[in-house]
Amino acid sequence: NVPDELVEAAYMDGANDLQILVRLVFPLSLPVLAVVALYYAVGHWNDFFTALLYLRDRELMPLQVILRQILMASQISEMQPGLGAVERSMTQYTIKHATIIVSTVPILLLYPFLQRYFVKGVMIGALKG
Repeated sequence: NVPDELVEAAYMDGANDLQILVRLVFPLSLPVLAVVALYYAVGHWNDFFTALLYLRDRELMPLQVILRQILMASQISEMQPGLGAVERSMTQYTIKHATIIVSTVPILLLYPFLQRYFVKGVMIGALKG
């Protein structure tokens, strides 16, 4: 929410609506837009179900679908005889944790670049005493 006093002061200084939008509203809205963009990116990154429904070519599958198939294969191999129960559970947990790391790394690499916008958003809303 941009304070009305800022918009009124910009009008008094001779700014038109486009200048107010570009020079006042947009810079103050960058933290909000960064948060929305990060949430959208995380939601899109974690979405595997849409690709699972519509894609049949294995070369077009996104990483999340491939990781899901690896997890499913590890659960099926747990039911196979040959290894002890401890080895099977350790293998399944190792595969599960490795897929979590692989799927989280790109978002973790993106977050430091957007963190400054989160800090600015907190500081804009703070009251000075």
